[in-house]
Amino acid sequence: MWALRASVRPGAWVSRVVRGRGAPRAAPPLPAFPHRALAAFGPGGLKGPGGGGRGPRADGPSSRAGEEEGLEDAEEEEEEELLRRDPLLPAGTQRVCLIHPEVKRGPRKQQRTGAEWQVAEAEALVHTLDGWSVVESMVVPSKTPDGKLTFGKGTLEHLTERVRGSPEITAVFLNVERLATPTKKELEARWGVPVFDRFTVVLHIFRCNARTKEARLQVALAELPLLRSRLKSSTARPDAQGWGSRYIMGSGESFVQVQQRLLKEKEMKIRKALERLRQKRRLLGTRRRRQEFPVIAVVGYTNCGKTTLIKALTGDDAVQPRDQLFATLDVTAHAGWLPSRMAVIYMDTIGFLSQLPHSLIESFSATLEDVAHSDLIVHVRDVTHPETELQKASVLSSLRGLRLPAPLLDSMLEVHNKTDLVPGYSPVEPQAVAVSALRGHGLPELKARLEDAVLRATGRQVLTLRVRLAGAQLSWLHQEATVQAVDVIPEAGVADVTVVISKSAYGKFRKLFPE
Repeated sequence: MWALRASVRPGAWVSRVVRGRGAPRAAPPLPAFPHRALAAFGPGGLKGPGGGGRGPRADGPSSRAGEEEGLEDAEEEEEEELLRRDPLLPAGTQRVCLIHPEVKRGPRKQQRTGAEWQVAEAEALVHTLDGWSVVESMVVPSKTPDGKLTFGKGTLEHLTERVRGSPEITAVFLNVERLATPTKKELEARWGVPVFDRFTVVLHIFRCNARTKEARLQVALAELPLLRSRLKSSTARPDAQGWGSRYIMGSGESFVQVQQRLLKEKEMKIRKALERLRQKRRLLGTRRRRQEFPVIAVVGYTNCGKTTLIKALTGDDAVQPRDQLFATLDVTAHAGWLPSRMAVIYMDTIGFLSQLPHSLIESFSATLEDVAHSDLIVHVRDVTHPETELQKASVLSSLRGLRLPAPLLDSMLEVHNKTDLVPGYSPVEPQAVAVSALRGHGLPELKARLEDAVLRATGRQVLTLRVRLAGAQLSWLHQEATVQAVDVIPEAGVADVTVVISKSAYGKFRKLFPE
């Protein structure tokens, strides 16, 4: 905790306490924002003394540092090369016809999600893309959404007439998880416009919103199944150049075999680069746990207001929420205080989505490992959404898929957000907290609930310790615990100090300062 306490200047305040005459003194005011708490998170946490920086090592020649720097530069160049890709969707304005196949009966019928909700969600995905708009939406019955052409003969002819008869339509978004490449080509030939599936659209949004190198590499990893399916299609239907059979430069490999090998090598390089970044994140997590910062992971359905809530809880003006699906792809850390003055770190995570493509879930599961190492999970829900219960079920299903510890899931705190838009709203769930992150309603109650939950999860306790003013006990407590109040007893040369302290820190205190 010393990094956080340094900004409080405990030494200067202690001298004022000692000169007092027995009156209880409130703890010193908090600084505007504890930036140093984030040293245990972002890339900056790896730099500096003992932090894996690029300076010369004290136990070896300076040339070794130069070799390490050259190796890191080579790795960065390789990672940048892996991120050079062709566009997934055409640039410019697109007027989209949204077609949602609805299975009316049978084992493939959607049990949890209604057609209207899925259509609205698909429209939101399209509107997330710059210059794209939905000019027509259709819910079309389908018995075989995974069939060769998705629809029956009569339905397909009707759709062909509708699409070709509307000159304003420039593309079709078929709201299915994945389209086989032959199916996509066949539909495009019939309809005369590009056809996109849910996987391609979501993947493109992820690519546009990925800011850090790790997020961009994760998106690149998720794209590989799409590239393989296109290559497989070209193998089944070799073109006029004979790519499926011609050997390259006497190597004994066909063009397609070469491409398959290159894709496999690319996947290995991406996974290797991600593992390097994962090791750095694990190192940061180890430092964070050693410094004993409580961590609160904020999760929820995409666009439920997680980032807005974190901004309200921390007062960090640098946090800029966006009313957009998947605005947050990277796990970001934000420091703040609870009412007891205990410093905590809020983690903003990627938003969940129903029917999120499997390869995307697999690619971003490494990023969500930080959720498993948090002390508390806060599930934020948008109570204004007509399908908020289905969104909740989707989030809980995704969290269970991460195989989180049972105690972490059982202690999860549910927050109902955007209640300012629902007059007179009251949660049905007795343990839920109703707030408006944008308006600040309900935040004091939420902070109190967060504090109780963090104290239980981390084993911290509120104690009143009697310390000698002449020793180093008081300054040590300022560095290693959260000091709430100091009551000086000048005639005895002691002070009663109320602190929030972890079990390990309390053990160290008793060992260093035995009674």
